[in-house]
Amino acid sequence: MEFVSTEGAPAAVGPYSQAVKIGGLVFTAGQIGLDPAGGGMVEGGVEAEARRTLANLKAVLEAAGSDLHRVVKTTVFVVDIADFAAVNAVYAEAFGDHRPARSLVQAAALPLGARVEMEAVASCAS
Repeated sequence: MEFVSTEGAPAAVGPYSQAVKIGGLVFTAGQIGLDPAGGGMVEGGVEAEARRTLANLKAVLEAAGSDLHRVVKTTVFVVDIADFAAVNAVYAEAFGDHRPARSLVQAAALPLGARVEMEAVASCAS
């Protein structure tokens, strides 16, 4: 088992790793719209949070030797199910024609006041 860490995504806000690699797979921790440079949540609404969340997810996957096009499953959490269409549009833009399996769940609350959180399972080269 290999623990993955990158400065390209926010540091873990608890006792966990950004991702773990094992058996040719990478399992990411949930990513939210934190700016890794400034440490605060991005501004601009749920679309901006979703974009930053996906950028953070991409950075973690790349640090693990993977990328968005190797993702086989995602789980997306939103605080307000009314944000589904906006988050879905940003998600579709990021993944393009690649269509991993996905679950989307409404959560009562997310860390640090986030409105969206995403985690992924992907294959990795190493």
